[in-house]
Amino acid sequence: MSETGMHSLMIVPVHARGSVLGMAAFMRTQDPRPFEEDDLLLAEELVGRAALSLDNARQYARERSAALALQRHLLPHRVTGEPAADVAWRYLPADSHHGVGGDWFDVIPLSGARTALVVGDVLGHGINAAATMGQLRTAVRTLADMDLPPEDLLAHLDEQVVRLAEKDVDQGDPAAATIGATCLYAVYDPATGQCTMARAGHPPPAIIDPHGQVTFPELPVGPPLGLGLAPFESVTLELPGNSVLALYTDGLIESRDQDIDAGMDRLAAALAHPGLDLEDLCSRVVDALPAQAPIDDATLLLARTRSLGPSRTVSWEFAADPAVVGHARALTTRQLTRWQLEHLADSTELIVSELITNAIRHGSGPVRLRLIRHRFLTCEVYDTSCSSPRLHHPRTTDVNGRGLFLVAQLSRKWGTRHTPDGKLIWAEQQLTPRCIDP
Repeated sequence: MSETGMHSLMIVPVHARGSVLGMAAFMRTQDPRPFEEDDLLLAEELVGRAALSLDNARQYARERSAALALQRHLLPHRVTGEPAADVAWRYLPADSHHGVGGDWFDVIPLSGARTALVVGDVLGHGINAAATMGQLRTAVRTLADMDLPPEDLLAHLDEQVVRLAEKDVDQGDPAAATIGATCLYAVYDPATGQCTMARAGHPPPAIIDPHGQVTFPELPVGPPLGLGLAPFESVTLELPGNSVLALYTDGLIESRDQDIDAGMDRLAAALAHPGLDLEDLCSRVVDALPAQAPIDDATLLLARTRSLGPSRTVSWEFAADPAVVGHARALTTRQLTRWQLEHLADSTELIVSELITNAIRHGSGPVRLRLIRHRFLTCEVYDTSCSSPRLHHPRTTDVNGRGLFLVAQLSRKWGTRHTPDGKLIWAEQQLTPRCIDP
């Protein structure tokens, strides 16, 4: 102590909320007076206030790290839009002062080689927003598996957000009871080149045609999720092959000193390079962002569309007459031979026979059959009836009711998709031979 000139020392523990964070040392070298009781009381008061600030900062950092880890865990790690599109994405968290937000995206394979593209944004920041994001992403995947049209999917998702808010109210948590979100849901069909989109309070998508022209299509906005103000409306657009569809959240176009219009102009300028690889195009959009730290997290999802073309799809229309079933089987076998899928002829004939027979028996009007070759072989049968079939597990003594059961046994997956003027039943098979245990 003599070497430093210190003649009086006071050590005060730094503790807050029952935890010791460290020690604070006070010393005197110039003032000849020793520390007294009043000095100790003052030091304890100063250290106590500092300890609370340190503990708050530590808890905030821990909560932000947990929210960020949860956010990254709940977002998809690997996404693919095959065979409908090539995809790339970026997620940028907000700065440390605003906390992790509730942005999410997803790419969901659907029946008939279609792909669903979804981007959403949950109101607020922190671990509650990240957890709600995970719930909504799971709900969207569940609803997408039901093959709902985009406007119906958003209506069901709106009901889910309302129920989440009501549950928080019942549990006495008013802070978490205010749940709101925006969402854009798009379904692209590579067989037709059509993309059907609907949005709930979300910014419109950007479409980059093969020549580099960027447009923001006019879609009905729809209310944000959680207000219970459905219905929503969808729009169907024709997208030529090699177009790029850009879905994003408002954090990508909003900043502290620019309005949304300026942000959309900046985004359009960054996207107007159709020849770039999608990863490079994502990087170009991110590099065009303002230099200051973002106040909200931002998500970008790019999808370059593909077209299956007539060589990978074929369709026929038949009268509602049981006599056409044999002709449909023959056409199916002939097409599979052209595709060098003769090993699937027997199973596909059975599927076609059962689905067309059911369509004629329970529906009305013409029946359409479509075969699609992509990662799987998809068989679709359309009729004008809106009734949904139900899988029946027949008993050994049952004579009827085995049709859909056979389809389910021969298929990888099967399901029903409703259309504006009827429905279609689809069934997927692996392209490689399938081994069935005796």
